[in-house]
Amino acid sequence: MVVFSQPFVPGVKMKKFNIRKVLDGLTAASSSSSSSATAQPGSSRENDVIQETLQSDHFQLCKTVRHGFPYQPSSMAFDPVQKILAVGTQTGALRLFGCAGVECYCQHESGAAVIQLQFLINEGALVSALADDSIHLWNLRQKTPAILHSLKFSRERITYCHLPFQSKWLYVGTERGNIHIVNVESFTLSGYVIMWNKAIELSTKTHPGPVVHISDNPMDEGKLLIGYECGVVVLWDLKCKKADCRYNYDEAIHSIAWHHEGKQFVCSHSDGSLTTWNIRIPAKSVQIITPHGKQPKDGKKPEPCKPILKVEYKTTRAGDPFMVLSGGLSYDTVGRRACLTVMHGKSTTVLEMDYPIVDFLTLCETPYPNDFQEPYAVVILLEKDLVLIDLGQIGYPIFENPYPLTIHESPVTCCEYFVDCPAELIPALYSVGSRQKRQSYSKKEWPISGGNWGQGTQSYPEIIITGHADGSIKFWDASALMLQVLYKLKTAKVFERARGKEEKANTEIVEEDPFAIQTLSWCPESRMLCVAGVSAHVIVYRFSKQEVTTVVVQLLEVRMQCELNGGDSPDPGGEQTPTLPPPGGASSSPQDSEPPAQPSTGSGNNSSDGPKDNIPCLQVRSAPLKQSPGYQVELVIQLVWVSGEPPQPITSLAFNSSYGLVVFGNSNGLAVVDYLQKALLLHMGTSELYSPAEPYQRQPRSPRKVRQPSGATCDSNDGSNTTEDRCKSPTSDARDNSFTRSRSSSVTSIDRESREAISSFHFCESYPRKNDVAVGPCVLVGTTQGTVLMVALSLPPGGDQRLQQPVGISPCGSMVTLKGGILTMALLDATGALLPPAYEPWYDPNASDEEKEKSRRRRPASPPSSQDGPDPQFAVLCSEKQAKVVAMPSQTRIYKHNITETSFVLRADVVQMGGAYCIACFCANGHIMTLSLPSLRPLLDVNYLPLTDMRIARTFCFSNLGQALYLTSPTEIQRITYSQETCDNRQEMLSELFTPVETPEAPNRGFFKGLFGGGAQSLDREDLFGETGAGKASRSLAQHIPGQGGMEGMKGAASGVVGDLARARIALDERGQKLGELEDRTAAMMASADSFSKHAHDMMLKYKDKKWYQL
Repeated sequence: MVVFSQPFVPGVKMKKFNIRKVLDGLTAASSSSSSSATAQPGSSRENDVIQETLQSDHFQLCKTVRHGFPYQPSSMAFDPVQKILAVGTQTGALRLFGCAGVECYCQHESGAAVIQLQFLINEGALVSALADDSIHLWNLRQKTPAILHSLKFSRERITYCHLPFQSKWLYVGTERGNIHIVNVESFTLSGYVIMWNKAIELSTKTHPGPVVHISDNPMDEGKLLIGYECGVVVLWDLKCKKADCRYNYDEAIHSIAWHHEGKQFVCSHSDGSLTTWNIRIPAKSVQIITPHGKQPKDGKKPEPCKPILKVEYKTTRAGDPFMVLSGGLSYDTVGRRACLTVMHGKSTTVLEMDYPIVDFLTLCETPYPNDFQEPYAVVILLEKDLVLIDLGQIGYPIFENPYPLTIHESPVTCCEYFVDCPAELIPALYSVGSRQKRQSYSKKEWPISGGNWGQGTQSYPEIIITGHADGSIKFWDASALMLQVLYKLKTAKVFERARGKEEKANTEIVEEDPFAIQTLSWCPESRMLCVAGVSAHVIVYRFSKQEVTTVVVQLLEVRMQCELNGGDSPDPGGEQTPTLPPPGGASSSPQDSEPPAQPSTGSGNNSSDGPKDNIPCLQVRSAPLKQSPGYQVELVIQLVWVSGEPPQPITSLAFNSSYGLVVFGNSNGLAVVDYLQKALLLHMGTSELYSPAEPYQRQPRSPRKVRQPSGATCDSNDGSNTTEDRCKSPTSDARDNSFTRSRSSSVTSIDRESREAISSFHFCESYPRKNDVAVGPCVLVGTTQGTVLMVALSLPPGGDQRLQQPVGISPCGSMVTLKGGILTMALLDATGALLPPAYEPWYDPNASDEEKEKSRRRRPASPPSSQDGPDPQFAVLCSEKQAKVVAMPSQTRIYKHNITETSFVLRADVVQMGGAYCIACFCANGHIMTLSLPSLRPLLDVNYLPLTDMRIARTFCFSNLGQALYLTSPTEIQRITYSQETCDNRQEMLSELFTPVETPEAPNRGFFKGLFGGGAQSLDREDLFGETGAGKASRSLAQHIPGQGGMEGMKGAASGVVGDLARARIALDERGQKLGELEDRTAAMMASADSFSKHAHDMMLKYKDKKWYQL
């Protein structure tokens, strides 16, 4: 039962009580979470003072757009008139690409693999064939494509489909060798069937195998070429319903390609050979070549090669034809990467690819198969990339890809999302990132150029930052539902590369990817970046527009002592624990409480017979480091081995550009570093942060029991782990498939037994101790056991004094305790507005002192905190289980909300929505929730996405204005919105795939071809395949399933004016085209009638006066 107490206060307007809004989302049957929100008795006055504007009506959850490379691609198709590319995947997904910024994602409900795609060229429709023997018709004339019709085959397996240009009859080949014909308008089967036994008759003694190819003769639509797996090819006469010719070859067929004149075709075979056939000479092939086979001198057959999986034969008017093929390499090229071969005239070019080839298509100028093709590019679909090569330039350079398909270039290990950034950030990042492009691309425009951008109203800058397993960090422009890479930072450049296995295994604590990014913290205003890696290192970066060469990289080695049980004695070789300052306000400094940091030489005990000590996991490079414009290293901090114990992974990280401090923590405690003075200020165990008078003390545990997992980088199996156990890489399969935690707090009982770790930090200007009267710089510290502690900071004055005088640090003990590990913390003022941490405005560190001083003067003043009443601030705290709002400085709880009992929160953020603030949470059971501030009222609760692997938990993040994202697959980012306004405007924001384009004119037959019948022969397929001519098909063969893309799709498209205009224009174009064709036919008939009348009159005059015997 949820109870809200709100006593009457004279003179204050009462809120309307809406039970639907209060209980919104709490009735989800699939959620077993027990939620409650309670106000502290006698302290509900704050809710009456702060008028909350956010209501449940402001929230709605929906997907917006998906970016990245299609995961596990399986098929591809291209519309040469609309210039749209479609890619199908093994998971039933469909991705459509047009010009830069035009992307669309669809999903088949069955999730079966897409085995083939066929466009209805320039019709705004697409046919997909799936591995579950179903075919679907997609309507692309709307912003959100939808299925119009489906046909599910029940007795035969689909292996190949073919849809001729400007035809409504789809040929469907099956595993049994039969061919069925489907009307794509009604999605009904024709009674016309080509049975395999009638097609081959006595040409082979066994079953020919599945149909692997179907195509009609480019010059004769009445002749269908059928390729069977066993090597038999049949030219079928559709009118006569019999085979004209049969072509036999000993090797299995993989693909067939026609010459545009329809007199020859080429087959690719499993032995790496290509056979060319003349349609009138079925007895023997005209030519047999093995492109990559070694030709014996004695004239024997070349050595067999790997199968040629696909071949395409394209002709040109002015030169030699192009023959493009994949596969066919010699078997002795073991370990060689996949290749695409382009044969043009006498030259053969082999293009190596980075990944295996899934499919390729040759892009041509004309959609008509009976004309010179004029190929200009080849689009190659690889397992993890999409490549386009330019056939018109020497060397076949590749086109520069405008799509964000390199998200997975190295596996993503962490992700952050920033909405409404400073306007100058994106141009600055683009400026330094554009200098990193060194590859010589084709000078031509990207050929996949269809569609139009959406007419979105979002104008605020958005930036996504991804951290990767190779240590790289990418900045992406995510504004207006687009995604474009801005800048790439390689953090691994700071370190030496391990040359051998022995050197690598000596000090590194991960088996692979030692430079992987664990977590990062970025300040858009100061442009500073702080990065933590899996090898227990932290790097501080500043942004500069000038190139510099750093002779010596500034290094600080930190020795974090392990906590010990009460019965154990401290290691005499370790550091002495710093004494705690008295709670009265005295502070510790590096001079009086900390020994100096370890020297950067790492001169510790590294002998093979003794325990490792004072050794970092990675070696910082000693040579001068050339740093290009962009992010440049300010300081490297490394944790070192202590008496044979490897450093624990860093679980939390924060920095403040105004204070010049970096703070990070792990299961051993926390450390505070002054990156301006390059000095370690303080490090202490978690238990030492509690003041001596604390009634609630933690019992420290031995570090030798179980190592604390963090970032899904360490593998915790049982308590028998030894210090030599290696941590797993964040890219390992076990991380994605097994349920280990990605965040610092625990999931299993094993983690609960481990010692208390630091899980989050928050810099703020607040009241350090209970009932203080003045605010000061502080750090809020959250732990995995749910405790929030306060640490006071004493900063020296600015200028030179800041670089010379020490910073004072004074732990103030615990403030409040929550259930579960602390995930996020924030401060609100007395009006409910967020109090952001102080920051220093950006200045170029390599600029002159005068320019630096100008930048510092531009620093915006922090908004003054309202001092009305005894509690002018509210601390917002959210853990894995609950959220609390605490009044400051009295530290009394105002509100509490139990988010979940049976699950736990994976990600929580305090975000801005509609001018107000709320807490957004993502739970492991798939629920996305929002809570109002400060009263913690439930505003949204949707069962959206059950946690299936740790990739989602590791990358899910909320941002302001109702935006969020996560990595939905290893190669794709899914963006979602929880804003009702954005959901309402979604249709306007989405791009349009279909645009009205006139179909090119058919090739001119020429006078002599028209006179002697040498041109293309047409076929009345309606008479041949329709119910009148072919009868009805068997009802048990396939089931017709009407799609939901009809009315729903039209409703979606109708929401935009652009869609209405497009449909009206299409209708007018189609009507005008039909009227034009009718007018042309009428004129031709009139001319023919006039000609006939003239000839008849002349004939009459010629023979009018002649006798019969004179004729």
